[in-house]
Amino acid sequence: MYISLFFTNFLCTKCISPPPLVPALYIFGDSIFDSGNNNLLPTLAKANYPPYGHEFPGGIPTGRFTNGKTVVDFIADYLGLPYPPPRIASLSTLLRSKSYMGYNYASGSCGILIETGKFIGECLNLDEQMVMFEETVKKLSRSKFKTSTELSQHMAKSIFIFSVGNNDYINTYFGILNTRLQYNPQQFAQLLTKKLSLKLKKLYDLGARKIVVFELVLLKSLTSTLQDSHFIIGKAHGLGYDAVINPTKYGLSDSSNSCCDSWINGTLSCKPGRTPCSNPDEHYFWDGYHPTQATYSVIASHCINGSDVCVPMNIQQLVQVLNSFACMES
Repeated sequence: MYISLFFTNFLCTKCISPPPLVPALYIFGDSIFDSGNNNLLPTLAKANYPPYGHEFPGGIPTGRFTNGKTVVDFIADYLGLPYPPPRIASLSTLLRSKSYMGYNYASGSCGILIETGKFIGECLNLDEQMVMFEETVKKLSRSKFKTSTELSQHMAKSIFIFSVGNNDYINTYFGILNTRLQYNPQQFAQLLTKKLSLKLKKLYDLGARKIVVFELVLLKSLTSTLQDSHFIIGKAHGLGYDAVINPTKYGLSDSSNSCCDSWINGTLSCKPGRTPCSNPDEHYFWDGYHPTQATYSVIASHCINGSDVCVPMNIQQLVQVLNSFACMES
């Protein structure tokens, strides 16, 4: 009797878990979100070596440009989803996957413009990321969903997150390509937002309805023109700036020095195999560009249930909208 109850309880606690809050999470962008796509590309922009991943589960470098989890990893944890795998590394497993809970298309050093990031090797610009997502949709329609309605519902209830445009400024406008000789700041911003707007509309045409975009501000007009869509802006730069100025407010103590031993006096990527600082959770920066897991955790928590990063609604409220929609359908 006791043994029977023991195994019953064991099965209940180990095998039954609450369903995820949304069907899938699809990620687009640059090294802020890249989870390993650049590992298989011929580029200098890689993070698949120690000490990257020092605090990631298992302590292994995955290709994430930080010491542990990224913002989207924390959001996936909240949603009850597995971390969206890098799409390039998942090509061989796509059709064998049982759950189709999302993919990560983000690629370090790339951006909205085709030329961004190419001076240090290959990367997936936003055009290429969108093509790969369209291929994913086609595969899903053939192998996973029986009807177009089922596919549409999957896409409409999933969440799409972007962080893109930083490298277009760092590497293209102010960097080696020196695009500021062709555009003034306002013209360049308009160029990026126009191109990003077209990609987001394309995503909408493919079925996406719940989209979070970190920083670039064209979302209000899209929400008003694309029926049943919810576009959310993630104001991470404002929070990040405040954390640099007032680090103790966020549980940090060092907001200027990188935790890992980085090239060019701490301004670039981590040197391979070097021992990082002993207190990464107190540092804002992991390497010369990218924040630590601790910083990403702060940004993610504010986006999930705060009111100062993700507006006009946070992730928690977005999920409530989805649940309300599901109730109306039933």
